[in-house]
Amino acid sequence: MAASNNVIVCINLVAVILSLPIIGAGIWLSNGQADSCVQFLQWPVIILGVLILVVALAGCIGAFFRITWLLIVYLVVMLVLVILLVCLVGFVYMVTLRGHGNIEADRAYLQYHMNDFSGFLRRRVRSSFKWDRIRSCISQTNVCAQLSQSYRMAEDFFNAHLTPMQSGCCRPPTQCGYTFVNPTYWIRAFNLAADMDCLQWSNDQTQLCYNCDSCKGGLLANLRKEWKRANVILIITVIVLIVVYLVGCCAFRNAKTEDLFRKYKQGYT
Repeated sequence: MAASNNVIVCINLVAVILSLPIIGAGIWLSNGQADSCVQFLQWPVIILGVLILVVALAGCIGAFFRITWLLIVYLVVMLVLVILLVCLVGFVYMVTLRGHGNIEADRAYLQYHMNDFSGFLRRRVRSSFKWDRIRSCISQTNVCAQLSQSYRMAEDFFNAHLTPMQSGCCRPPTQCGYTFVNPTYWIRAFNLAADMDCLQWSNDQTQLCYNCDSCKGGLLANLRKEWKRANVILIITVIVLIVVYLVGCCAFRNAKTEDLFRKYKQGYT
């Protein structure tokens, strides 16, 4: 049984290591431009990672000290956590399946519309209560402020590859026909009927286009991009974790078989 227990200890050490990328993905999300303001996915990811870490350590203790009941608890709880992680991966994949930017003439950056994204993501920003909090968070970042420092000429700005949030929140929509002065200051056009966002634009540096639907679309595009990157880490981790769990189950079964065989031999002797 000692050999099988050693395998279980090693397997659980691997599970401990695998929990670290999950926790790291959650921490990375909490520092993302969009996620730091929306604050939705990072906590489930961090909590799952911490739980996997704790359960894996419990499995190590159970295997090292040959505590059978603790190993059984470990196998059951770890199975639940793996299933939850698989569900989370599938959920993130589904809600980030839709969403893209629209190409604009003579512009390197894209235009984003809220309706291009999944219903779940749209609900994160649709209500005025939620958006007021998110808008306040965006206005406190340097997402737009750094544009004025980077681009002085209109041609340079139009050829810039802006982030979705910069494209949606820091400038008026192209169809409004505003005249460029600097990236966050534009001369108002006479015809504002092209888009409701045209009326929302303000040269007030604390307002800009933060009330525009294009800003909500840009934030969702940033959110989608961050979630998809984090999901790649989660997919790789969950695949390896499933393999580790299956090997752990086989090792536990072999340990129980060895233990029964040893007891049988002792009884027979």
